[in-house]
Amino acid sequence: MSPLPLNLIRYLIVCRVNASMVWLSPDPAVEFSLVLGTFIQESLPTIQARPWRKALVPWKELGGLSAIRNRSLKAIPGAAWPVEAVIFCYPGKRAYGEGELVMLELKLIGESADHSFFLETVLPALEAASSRIDRGWQTPNSLWGKFDINAVYVARGHNWETLVHDGRLDLRYSATSMQWCEGLDLRRHSSGPFQNLIWITPFNLRSAEEGRPARKPRQKIAPAEVPSLAEILTSLMMRMNSLPIGKPHKGATFWDVLAPRDRDAFQEALDRCSEVPMIHSALRPVPRVRPGRWTGRQRFGVIPDSVVPYLGLASIFHIGEHTHLGCGTFTLS
Repeated sequence: MSPLPLNLIRYLIVCRVNASMVWLSPDPAVEFSLVLGTFIQESLPTIQARPWRKALVPWKELGGLSAIRNRSLKAIPGAAWPVEAVIFCYPGKRAYGEGELVMLELKLIGESADHSFFLETVLPALEAASSRIDRGWQTPNSLWGKFDINAVYVARGHNWETLVHDGRLDLRYSATSMQWCEGLDLRRHSSGPFQNLIWITPFNLRSAEEGRPARKPRQKIAPAEVPSLAEILTSLMMRMNSLPIGKPHKGATFWDVLAPRDRDAFQEALDRCSEVPMIHSALRPVPRVRPGRWTGRQRFGVIPDSVVPYLGLASIFHIGEHTHLGCGTFTLS
């Protein structure tokens, strides 16, 4: 696979709890999006704050930050940042004691993959969220105002490089938007043929349902809604085509700027997928108050080696709806 014409910077953020006990919500990415988005909007000059204020309108209609305390949401609003970003909170427990670590990834994608934006806008908002206590919208045992930024790392291929260590920022470090794929071998950790796909976060690949009223989750997924490998790869290309490429290809889609040999390779992988049967699925619905729709695992026949790198890309960039909130990522085994 040739170098991809798409920018990405991956930040691994490590927060250390400094209170006796905090409780995370079932979907902490939702709160991180709302809180950091609000703090960013408040910190920017009026003109720069406009797109952030507009993006927060669906939350404002629910009470803004107070929605965190009220915990009365019937569904997650379709609100994302005005920059292309993914907030992926690493799976963990709900309760954390003093000194324990809460970890999340922030991915800035396409034209939004700007290290200066992270340093000058996102990091100060995170620092404010770590120390500001406001009983008007915070629950007594919420994470907000009760953690320190212990470390921040930036991905270079499979490795993580230090940007913040023990609360100290390395101003000499400069992240680039293409270092994420340097030496990246998406089959490196393979110990044998892959057959299992485990969804780490909920997913909904049925983009045609976007914008419709939320429905009550089914007790069992319909066979037609169980995604095949081919549908997962198609969702990857749809995701890539939706991302802004930027200069010098501004206005083009990801497929447009792919080299002919990479188009052929992807089409070949898609054709191979149609030959792989799904042996078993154990997918279950998630509550309406969570983003995404289904979670669980699937078992296929042996996944061809030529398909694995594309599945690796899908897991990095997330697919389906609510990618901003970390939905649509998985692991293979």
